Amino acid sequence: MEFEVQVNDARTRARAGRLTLRSGSVQTPIFMPVGSRATVRGLTPAHVRDTGARMLLANAYHLALRPGADVVAGLGGLHAFMAWDGPILTDSGGYQVFSLAEHRELTEGGVFFRSPVDGARMFLGPRECMAFQERLGADVAMVLDHCPPYPCTRELAAQAVERTLRWSAACRGIHRRRDQALFGIVQGSVFDDLRERSARGTADLGFDGYAIGGVSVGEGDELRRGVVARTAPLLPGERPRYLMGVGFPVDIVMAIGEGIDMFDCVAPTRMGRNATAFTPQGRLRLRNSAARTDPRPVQDDCACLCCRLYSRAYLNHLFRVGEMLGPVLLSIHNLTFYGSLMARAREAILAGRFGRFRDEFVARYTQTESNP
Repeated sequence: MEFEVQVNDARTRARAGRLTLRSGSVQTPIFMPVGSRATVRGLTPAHVRDTGARMLLANAYHLALRPGADVVAGLGGLHAFMAWDGPILTDSGGYQVFSLAEHRELTEGGVFFRSPVDGARMFLGPRECMAFQERLGADVAMVLDHCPPYPCTRELAAQAVERTLRWSAACRGIHRRRDQALFGIVQGSVFDDLRERSARGTADLGFDGYAIGGVSVGEGDELRRGVVARTAPLLPGERPRYLMGVGFPVDIVMAIGEGIDMFDCVAPTRMGRNATAFTPQGRLRLRNSAARTDPRPVQDDCACLCCRLYSRAYLNHLFRVGEMLGPVLLSIHNLTFYGSLMARAREAILAGRFGRFRDEFVARYTQTESNP
């Protein structure tokens, strides 16, 4: 893996770079659509690529449950399995185990839990986490972390930090696949000193990249943005910085200004499936009755398939009658919007005007949440 910071913005911490991985190079800042189960829900790889996306996220936890890492490996690895030839990052599954799995039993070596598929008792520790991700063959693997809920006590947050550091060191020692980058994860909830302890300890282990985890778990915008602003500068500047699970457009633009390079979130596709489009003026709700006879596209200056061919009225019709094309079209539009946002942010950084771009975007986006 290679990472080059090409331009640092003079007035903010924003930066434009290039990340080179086994399956290709991508420009940063970058947004990764979420394909947890080896698919961006409802879209083909061609659809996804047409939105401007160049790197995806998949989830080792979900794929280990079904169809199994050995099945994916036997069919040529994750890229061949899902017919995506660009870079892929796999999340370790730590978040899912701690937030979704029932009947957890936490030990020093990992977590026992019940499979949500068949109830079988399963175990996830650093060795299993690395084995799954190496078998899947993504370009970037993530360490196993302990993501505490919000709110949580300082004691629990401190325990999660120390456990994550121990598991991170174990993952670092176990990981053997040299054509696969390995990223560390910073925890610490909303406690600044714990975030600093986690960031410095993780950096000392020497990973290929660094992620800020344990955010977007219910802490609210102000706390989340504060955590990002205070944690990002603690991470090595020569390595990519990844903000996990964030987020919505304003969150992303603000985080770019703090020096974050990589993002993922289910928001564009989940909101698309629920008849909500992202636009420069905010969210547009296509189920509303005012859209029933509206001949306009979702966004006038958007060149995506949805906006080129279809009206708000048609989308309103699709969602009202339950046709699957509606979620597909809005997912395409929303991913295109996110891709365009990344491109415009990068252009602003390269031109030395990111601060102005950020302020204008946030003001326009938050001035009104559009209803057609």
